[in-house]
Amino acid sequence: MSLRSKKVPKKVLIITYYWPPAGGPGVQRWLKFVKYLPEFGIEPIIYIPDNPNYPIVDQSLVAEVSKEVTILKQSINEPYRWAGFLSKKSSKTISKGIIPEQKKQRFIEKAMLYIRGNFFIPDARKSWVKPSVSFLSHYISKEHIDTIITTGPPHSLHLIGLKLKERLGVKWIADFRDPWTTIGYHKQLKLTETSKKKHKALERQVLNTADQIVVTSFTTKTEFKAITNKPIEVVTNGYDDETSVEDFQRDSKFTLSHIGSLLSKRNPEILWKALSELVQENESFSKDFQLNFIGSISENVLNSIQIYNLSNYVNNAGYVSHKEAVVFQKKSQVLLLIEINSEDTKCIIPGKLFEYMVSNRPIIAIGPNDSDVEKIIKETNTGNYFNYTDSKSLKKVILEHYNAFQSNTLQTHPIGLQKYHRKALTQTLSKLL
Repeated sequence: MSLRSKKVPKKVLIITYYWPPAGGPGVQRWLKFVKYLPEFGIEPIIYIPDNPNYPIVDQSLVAEVSKEVTILKQSINEPYRWAGFLSKKSSKTISKGIIPEQKKQRFIEKAMLYIRGNFFIPDARKSWVKPSVSFLSHYISKEHIDTIITTGPPHSLHLIGLKLKERLGVKWIADFRDPWTTIGYHKQLKLTETSKKKHKALERQVLNTADQIVVTSFTTKTEFKAITNKPIEVVTNGYDDETSVEDFQRDSKFTLSHIGSLLSKRNPEILWKALSELVQENESFSKDFQLNFIGSISENVLNSIQIYNLSNYVNNAGYVSHKEAVVFQKKSQVLLLIEINSEDTKCIIPGKLFEYMVSNRPIIAIGPNDSDVEKIIKETNTGNYFNYTDSKSLKKVILEHYNAFQSNTLQTHPIGLQKYHRKALTQTLSKLL
């Protein structure tokens, strides 16, 4: 009788900046992939900075990391630390990607943006590239690892993959959670023409050197196909089983809730206008209505809400842990998803969309025409999508949702959500490995 040998898991090195206790959307993608990869015969090894400067911290996510996962750490020199001596508020908001409106920028903010854009290419974590390549070259050879993954932003991590590919010839998968040179905030970094060309050159080099490109949106895939002939796979973000969210009751009020940051340009005045009119025209609506904000809200947005006389209806919860955010999603009556009205944002699919979709709450999304979010919402039958000129249609749908709320029939009837489960998405990723 012959003994069946146990299959040895394939080791894969994952190079990421965001990892618990980092909070926000950037950490969720690879935290969940790492959770499920062992089920597909892959042993993930995580490489992260030892002393990162995370703008958002969520300690509750630490518990989601398996104690069996190997985690490598290497120190990083963070320019945002010394920038904080000049302007603590500015350095923190810029590190989050929150950039003040041009008219409100102070001299120090303008200077910091110029330095960030032109002296730190591709980004402020570029100093981590050289020591990481040195450290990982030895580790990869010692542990006989033949596949690495880099995920950005920060896109400087792709330069680590580029150098390791050139030095060791390993298989390299470059994962883009956001685009590179077409990401919205690039236009606000005060880049010189020389800096723009450097970004483009690095982007082209990465896309044409990596063995496999992974992106989170269909629009980004189309964009990258014009730059490289390398294989590109769309692996979106998704949802997971939130077993920690147990007993809860729906809000007694007609709550419209937005989870996540609302930046200055993500300010849907058509929504505030529609809500203001409904409050004035419908006494019952004005008594039941509540607007929940869970996350950072810009002063511009709050000022707009005040102009439309909605301030008294606002519950501003601020930043909460991911676990608490999921509870808000499930308790709310309607979920809001707002994106900047721009060509550059058509490719943005926020990770919270997928959690919204399984909350059994109707989604009201506002953004640019023909976005990837619009396609997914329509495909899954999980809500309504509006552009920034659809004021009448938006008002009509809100009123329909309110009437359903009054009759206790407000719910969704989604279709085809299973393919967006984190485990199903990890299986797709595992096939690339």
